[in-house]
Amino acid sequence: MRRTACISGALVLLAVAGCAGSGDAGDDPPGDGELGEFYQQRIAWEECDEFECGSYEVPLDYENPDGERLKIAVRRLPAAGDSPVGSLVVNPGGPGGSGFDYVAAAERAVSEEVRERFDVVGFDPRGVGRSAPVECLDAEGLDEFYGAEVDTEGDDADMSEVTDTGLEELEELNQEFVEACERNSGELMMHLETANVARDMDVLRGILGDDGLSYLGKSYGTSIGAHYADRFPDRVRALVLDGATPPDADPLELSVQQAEGFETALRSFVADCLEGADCPLGEPGDDVDDGVAELEDLLASAARDPLDSTLDDGREVNRARVELGVTAAMYEESLWPRLRSALADAFDGDGTGLLELGDRLYDRRPDGDYENMSAALISVNCSDAASPRDIESYEEASVEAAEESPLFGASFAWGALPCAYWPEEAVAEPVELTGEGADPVLIVGTTRDSATPYVWSEELAEQLESGVLLTRDGDGHTGYRMGNDCVDAAVDEYLLRTEVVEDGTVC
Repeated sequence: MRRTACISGALVLLAVAGCAGSGDAGDDPPGDGELGEFYQQRIAWEECDEFECGSYEVPLDYENPDGERLKIAVRRLPAAGDSPVGSLVVNPGGPGGSGFDYVAAAERAVSEEVRERFDVVGFDPRGVGRSAPVECLDAEGLDEFYGAEVDTEGDDADMSEVTDTGLEELEELNQEFVEACERNSGELMMHLETANVARDMDVLRGILGDDGLSYLGKSYGTSIGAHYADRFPDRVRALVLDGATPPDADPLELSVQQAEGFETALRSFVADCLEGADCPLGEPGDDVDDGVAELEDLLASAARDPLDSTLDDGREVNRARVELGVTAAMYEESLWPRLRSALADAFDGDGTGLLELGDRLYDRRPDGDYENMSAALISVNCSDAASPRDIESYEEASVEAAEESPLFGASFAWGALPCAYWPEEAVAEPVELTGEGADPVLIVGTTRDSATPYVWSEELAEQLESGVLLTRDGDGHTGYRMGNDCVDAAVDEYLLRTEVVEDGTVC
């Protein structure tokens, strides 16, 4: 559900589908082979508020199951009805999103009928939150990372015009990030690819006692689901992959493509804003291009003269942080009024609202500490597919991306740069994910999705042999439980009765 930025840029908040390890029938079935003891575990559930919490163990390295183990945190909301179907495993995205926390939002995340019939179960993937969290930069380092601006040709911090000095600054900044991961996480960062998360999820399925997996994965969570369908096709009951990631692209390609999605979402926001009387980007009837130009002027102005902030924590509200605030609001249409208010304040010199939106995006707490979202996000993305190793590729991509996505393109391209320095031995080998032999897998795509462009859902539905595409015509990130009754009914019918809509259905 999120992305990470560097120099006002982005490393997509979804990992790449298509990495190491594929099998036509999965690994050892429960109770058999080297992995049998993992499937035979029992979770010691304990009450935690109205939920049940516990943990289970998985191998750090599936090639060495007798070696080091990881403890995976899991949370469950028991089914409200008397005759549950089984468990519905959920993941909100990321990489770095907490499935454990997502269960607390079950009333909003899944329908009442689904909660009646399923235990809703979420786990923190390896490297995330409560499950052996990967660690990179500390809070002070992350503040510098997110707010950094490097030398450019002009004084407006246009990231499509980075100078030679700026390139050196970018290299140093991103190398320092990766070195911090190596220093603070060691062997863990060598085993964070999504293929391993899918294997961890199958261990959970076995422990929960379900013959087939029922799963709701959003954004990056669709990558986990795609890997699962490919490795364990005979254990698929119902997989909902909502806001899909593309099946075979490296982080730089993804960043550039994602920038186009955010540009589309931005124009939708500006058009909506200009329909009201209180839009800080113009008057009713003004052209969208003029409204976008007003925003571009604000970014350039913040680069020259940072905005004020009442948070008084020493952070400059410069172009990088203004862009983060705008980006954060593109994920949810419900945040658009908040962005309008923050922009109105920004034009008056107060960047507090935009700074707070950016903090929301990356889980920066009021005390200045961060959750490990950023470390997990970059670690998984860089581990899932090989990226270019020369900075010239990123420089070229930033220029090209700026032509298609003037506001977001260049900085999004640069946001993938940590992967250029990621240890090669930690990067998974690519495989084509097809899910051959799996029962129907439902892919939900939203036409004007910012973070996961609609074309990605089309591509994943095409690549998975049993993929069925359901389209929501609308704005915002992901489709299920986003206010479209048609989509919600179709997903519920699939989860509850494994009855899938016709491929290509549009709501």
